[in-house]
Formats: sequence, C-alpha cells, structure tokens
Amino acid sequence: MTDVKKDKFISLYEKFLEPSKTVFRKEFTFSGYNYGDVFELAAGLKKTLARRGEDKTLCLCTTNKAVAAACVLASLAGSCQLILPYSFSARALAEMYAAAGFDFAITDHPEEMPAGVEVITPLPAAIENIKPGSIRDPDKPFLRLFTGGSTGKPKVWSKSPRNLFAEAFYLKKKFALSDKDLFVATVPPYHIYGLLFSVLVPLVARAQVLPDIYTFPQEIISTINKHKASVLVSVPIHYRVMKVDNLSLPSLRVAFSSSGALDRSDGLYFYKKTGLGITEIYGSTETGGVAARNISEHTDSWKAFDIVSWKLTASRLSVKSDFVSAEMKRDADGFCLTGDDAREDKDNRFVLKGRADGIVKVAGKRVDLLDVQNKIKKFPTVRDAVVVALPTDKGRESVIAAVVACDLTETHLRKLLIDRLEPYAVPRRVKIVSSIVRTDTGKIDRRRIEKFFLSEKR
Repeated sequence: MTDVKKDKFISLYEKFLEPSKTVFRKEFTFSGYNYGDVFELAAGLKKTLARRGEDKTLCLCTTNKAVAAACVLASLAGSCQLILPYSFSARALAEMYAAAGFDFAITDHPEEMPAGVEVITPLPAAIENIKPGSIRDPDKPFLRLFTGGSTGKPKVWSKSPRNLFAEAFYLKKKFALSDKDLFVATVPPYHIYGLLFSVLVPLVARAQVLPDIYTFPQEIISTINKHKASVLVSVPIHYRVMKVDNLSLPSLRVAFSSSGALDRSDGLYFYKKTGLGITEIYGSTETGGVAARNISEHTDSWKAFDIVSWKLTASRLSVKSDFVSAEMKRDADGFCLTGDDAREDKDNRFVLKGRADGIVKVAGKRVDLLDVQNKIKKFPTVRDAVVVALPTDKGRESVIAAVVACDLTETHLRKLLIDRLEPYAVPRRVKIVSSIVRTDTGKIDRRRIEKFFLSEKR
C-alpha cells in the first residue's frame, strides 16, 4: 500500500472514532441505542476492563448489535483484544478457550462459559473515557476469529483494524451506503459476515440497523416493509424460504448474500418479484471480501473488488488485498493462495470451480471434511473412515456422508456423532462396513464412494 493510500485510510479511521455531536444524537439501532449510547457503552467497557489489568481478551457472545459495536469501539481504543466465536455452545467455547484462551465474556448465555471466565455486563460511562491518547495501531491484530472448531482443532485467524475497516469503508463507497439507510439482517453479529455487514458497515456509514435477527420468510418480508428498510443482509437459505407469492419489497435497494453460493433459481425468483438483483459477496474469514456478482448480470462469473488483485496459481485462485489475515502465507508478490479452484473468464472476471482443500459449506457454515474424518477415527472400535461431500439441489451447499469401518451399530455411531460434532457437521448419511478398500499407496477412490451414495439415494 502506498503512503498516500495509507494516509487516506488512517484519516478515515480517525474520523470514524471521533464522530460529531450530531452523529451521537442519531439512532444506531431502531428505537433503541443512538450513536452516543454506543460510544458510552464502549467508554464504560474500557473503564471496567482498565481496572482488570492490561492485555486482556474479551469473548463476544452476544446478538445485541449495539453491544457488539461498543465492544469493537472499546477494543479500537485499546481496552482489550476481542475473540469472535463460531458458536455459542459450551463445547465450542471450551475448544476456543483451550486453543486461544480468553479472560472475559459478554454473553447472552453465561451458563455456557468455561470455568474461570468472568462475565461482564456493559455499563455506560462518560464518552470522554473512550477518547484514546493514541488509537490502536491499524495494522496490529485486535480481533481473532475461529473456523472449523466443531470438527477438530479450531483454526484461528486474526484481523487488524485495517483488515476489517478498509473493507467496511470500501463497501460503503461501492454500494453508496449512507446515513439514510436502514439495515435489516437475518444473520447474527457474532459471525464475521454478520459483524461486518450488519454492524461495522452501518457504523462507518452512520446508518441505522434493526436490532433483531429475522429468519422466517413472512417475518423478513413484513419487517422490511413495515420499517421501509433499504438494505438486506442475508444468506442463501433465507432467500430460498422467501420464494413466496407475496414477495414485494419496494423500499429495498440493496440485498446482500454470502456464506455460500446462492441458488440461481432462488436469485431469479427474487429478481422477478422485486426487480432487485441480489448482490452475492465471495470471500472467506481469512481473505475478507474478494469479489461480487449480481443475478441481474446473467453470468456465473465473479468480478473482483476494485482494490483486490487476483491471479491463478495453477488452477488455484490467489488474492492480494488489505482485507487478508496476517496468518495467510504470501508469495513474493504478496498474493495468498485461497482454497478455491477457478478459471479466468472474460472482462477480467473469474469462475469458481469448487473447493480444493476439503472445506465445504453446510447450512452456510464451513466444515472441514478431513477434521470430521479424523474425529470419527477416534471413536471406539473404528478402524477406518472416509468422509465425503455430496452435491444437493440447494445451490452449492453439500450433504456430508461417511463410510465407517467399525463394530458399532448405526444407532451407537450416530449418537457419538451427535455428541462430538456441531449439528451442521454431523454426516447425514452413514454406511457401516467391515473394511474400506485402499490402494497399496493408501489412497481411496472418493468418486466411487460418492457415486455409491448418489446411486443408493435413487
């Protein structure tokens, strides 16, 4: 990044952290917290944590968008590091605690916290307490995220203020988001997509958000129409359930989708009924946003964001941007290898061909097939196991299937799976066998196993 661009980002960063009194009076959550309230909560959190000592870590386990925003602001002011969980379950939190540790939590479910973690209730304080002598270095990590934890050892990705806010500032500008917009979300703020699109982007745009998370089709539609919301932040499964006859959203001007590829028929239905094409965002926790496409463009290819560079390394997509986590390995030119195969398309666009690293999406959540497989192999009497992903008719979502060589009954095996894995990571189709045939080099014909499950379904 050049000095000119760096100075521009820091200028935006500093301005964002010191809003005017006019901004403080503006509502952040509809009929709830205004921007002043959010900064006062951040000030109170900083004051509370200052009494606990330095270099503490706070786990953010709440669906309250104003509180989530306050935690981010307090961290940017130097009060603490943040951890964003992939799940609120006791098992997931215990795995995260073992992997990275955290001292405090703001949570909607305190009973799920590991022993020794102090639960904090955010209380407001004078805004002057949040004004830092020097704001957090924009290039030093302040937030850690976890992926794949329910199916093995959690993977930890750090984010610096530049990683997240360079993307938030870019999205605000690209989609002309402003203080006139009202955001409605069907995804919670404790996932990175939800945090970025339903908390951070509205914050930098000085926009307003509806406080709740809406998931039922008529609830989503009626909420948008009742409040005349202009921005929808959702996922493919919720666009699918909105395929109803009364779908009409005249106030909506931008509809975002991420966390998995949108089924084309769902997108076309939404476009036909509303006249608005859904904007799909492609990226990952570790890369940040990479590209977008809109069903109205009538193409399957993706257009990289203006400030993201990309290339193909063999058939793998590599990207370079300010959004990428520090843990990603970079080549000599600064490009990071993603987990996706792709091919080049016309007009400097690319088409995704599928995952190359065994990571699949199930119900919008990432599942590492190898981690599921390794966890099954630790079950009693299991001699071997193979886990595969089967295609579905719901976009590019997958169904997980497993072949297991063991002496367990199917009932016992399924109980172990449910006990050890998050619900979305549990194989829906299971076949118990006496042995799994491998080649002399130890390889398995995965395509043959996939064909077996697919033919059995018929």
